[in-house]
Amino acid sequence: MKHAFTDLYVKNIKKAGRYTIPDTKGLNLQVKASLQKYWVLRYVFESKRYDLALGAYPEVLVKEARKRAIDARSQLNHGKNPKTLKDKSDENSPPIDTKPTFREYALACIEMKRPEWTNAKHGDQWVYTMEEFAFPIIGDKPIDEIDTEDILKVLMPIWTTKTETASRLRGRLEWVLASATTRKLRSGFNPAIWRGNLQTVLAAPNKVKTVEHHKALSYRALPEFITKLQASDGISALALEFAILNASRTGEVIGGLKSEVEDEVWTISAKRMKAKKEHRVPLCKRSLEILQMASILDPDSKFMFSKNGKPISNMAMPMLLKRMKYDVTVHGFRSTFRDWVSEETNHSPEVAEMALAHAIRNKVEAAYRRRDLLERRRHLMSEWEGFCTTPISDSIIQLKAA
Repeated sequence: MKHAFTDLYVKNIKKAGRYTIPDTKGLNLQVKASLQKYWVLRYVFESKRYDLALGAYPEVLVKEARKRAIDARSQLNHGKNPKTLKDKSDENSPPIDTKPTFREYALACIEMKRPEWTNAKHGDQWVYTMEEFAFPIIGDKPIDEIDTEDILKVLMPIWTTKTETASRLRGRLEWVLASATTRKLRSGFNPAIWRGNLQTVLAAPNKVKTVEHHKALSYRALPEFITKLQASDGISALALEFAILNASRTGEVIGGLKSEVEDEVWTISAKRMKAKKEHRVPLCKRSLEILQMASILDPDSKFMFSKNGKPISNMAMPMLLKRMKYDVTVHGFRSTFRDWVSEETNHSPEVAEMALAHAIRNKVEAAYRRRDLLERRRHLMSEWEGFCTTPISDSIIQLKAA
């Protein structure tokens, strides 16, 4: 399918290659792997082919590129070689550096990396940290000129105040620069590397500030919270209660499909799991009731929790918590569940970890733990559901007087 070569079309080209402009003979747009774009006029003079550089996009827009190509063609028609004339006029000019800037290459790298992220939010976080902290300092600097001092200028202002963000940003800077080295756009030492480099200047992140965990509700306060939650109307309340009862992550719930539930078991595919391994969730009585209620609200949807056929957003449950005036996170309820298992039950840590679908870091242990302990987890989740949904007044034991 042919496209009109407008500035908007050129701007949105995201694939490297050579693009021929059909209405201007010999004019091409060269798109590099870094997504830098250059105008080139390809022509033949005295039986020899030449490629004449006409400038980079967006400094040279489509209209100007066509004009430059037509001017060069006019020189050809008068028996002159446009490239020879251009070389003579540029003899006293400094060479043009065609290496991409850090900003250009970083954004191109992020776009290439996006397909591997199951959650689009990760790409947005990469872009945000780059735009907020890195680009204002090193964004316009050529990728092959970035050194350790540049990296320190980016990181030092936020290393002690936004330690976790700064640490993640350092890793992202290291990855972008390593990619540029692989593409032979730079060479030598990676200035963003931690070991033996930045660690000799910056304090270890875990010594600067304790990592802030997701805010969680005490398990003792959970039955009261569930009672209030069940008094709330709407699909978000149903989704949140379902997530709590099954100790599930937000992404697992909002992307859940009705077709994934069969014989009271919810099977989440590996591609939707953080550990990239299929996870089976035994659904107890209240969880099945919630799914029926949610289906009534949006009967034609393929998703378990949706509005007008579209899954609820990842902000739906956090906003509900905010409206309920609870300063906790959705993810924090997984910690609430884990605390309850440890302090109030005799279930093994192994069963609890499987219920949370945590990845096993020890490879030897992972090799032996092949079964998913579904029935033992069903028993655990049934007890958890009973604890969550038991009103506070029903759990009080009256002591008889002596």
